[in-house]
Parts: sequence; C-alpha cells; structure tokens
Amino acid sequence: MSKNLIELHHPLLLHKLGHLRDKNTNSSDFRNLMTEISKLLAYEAMRDWKNIELVTVETPLSLSKVERMTNPPVAVAILRAGNGMLEGVLSMIPVASSGFIGIYRDKFIQNTVEYYFKLPKDVEGRSILLCDPLIATADTMIAAIDRLKSYHVGPIKVLSVLVSDHALKRLLHFHPDVKIYALNVEKEMTENGYLVPGLGDAGDRLYQTK
Repeated sequence: MSKNLIELHHPLLLHKLGHLRDKNTNSSDFRNLMTEISKLLAYEAMRDWKNIELVTVETPLSLSKVERMTNPPVAVAILRAGNGMLEGVLSMIPVASSGFIGIYRDKFIQNTVEYYFKLPKDVEGRSILLCDPLIATADTMIAAIDRLKSYHVGPIKVLSVLVSDHALKRLLHFHPDVKIYALNVEKEMTENGYLVPGLGDAGDRLYQTK
C-alpha cells in the first residue's frame, strides 16, 4: 500500500463506521457520526503541522509562552456530501477558512462538469484539507485537485471515510503528491459506482434526499 495513504484503524472510528454502514441508521445519527469521524480525520491530518509561532499569554498564575497556529489550512468540501464533513473539520480547526467545489460526472459526455467553485482570496500557497466522504471512481476528486492546483495552493490532503482500491490507484497516478486519510479501502464497486459494502449514497443519507 502507498505511503501516501493513511488508514485510520482506531477502534472508535471503526465502531462509528459500522453505524454509518447500517442502513437503519437515521439521517440525524448519520450526520452526527460523520461529524465525529471528520473531527478525528482532521486531527490526524494536522498531526505534522509545522506552521506554529510562540506568543506570550498571562495565565492565572504567571506569564507563559504558548503555541499558536499560523497560516491555517483551507477546508474545502466537494458538494454536496463533503458539506457533511465541514462542521467536524472546522470545529477542530476554527481558524481555518472554507472553500466549496461543485463537480459531478456526466455519464452522457463521459466527463466531469463543474457547476460551482468558491475559494478564499488568499488561497495561494495555503494547505488544503479536501473533504469528500466517499471516493469511488475518483473522477470528481481528480478534477477538484486539478482545479485547486491551478490556483497554486500548497499541499493537499484528502479526508475521506471510504475510498475504493480503483480510486486510490487513479488518485496516486494523477496526483502522487497528495495524501489520503481514510478509514478503509473498499475492494468492490458496482457498475453504477457505488462502493461495496460501502454505506450507500452519503449525500442522500445526510440530507434525506433521493
């Protein structure tokens, strides 16, 4: 397995993933679980953060030098399922700003279509946490990374719950510099692009749509 894939096999995460997989988990619980998992994905993705400065604060007893994050990352959601991860990521990194990318794969033209793109003005050179809970074919993820790189962003880390083996190989082929944080690599996928065993359509389950 590639060194660019970081699989989080923590018992608490696997417990939560089990409930996400369960078709009887209701939408409210599904959203809460996605938020909790996203917090821990963000925690791991920020483990090697180097942009830190020392500042002096006054504690109740004395003065103390403390660490403060500088040049925080941008949390970018791939619409719409990626929105379900943003709350968790931003609660862990409240100084982060946000971006949104709307991309889907059109089966008729056999290509991706972008319908929305919004990033902070100062995104150049900044680290990106790119959020999408399920990566099946990797078409939209690759297109999103292509667009982000056109803005000369800094290092990109992908936060996901499940990624297919097929998608992982394609992602690392087209973008070998990107790191992927996920709970599991799924070996199977349906002809319609659903991961097996997967957890269904994350967007539908998050927002009760069909």
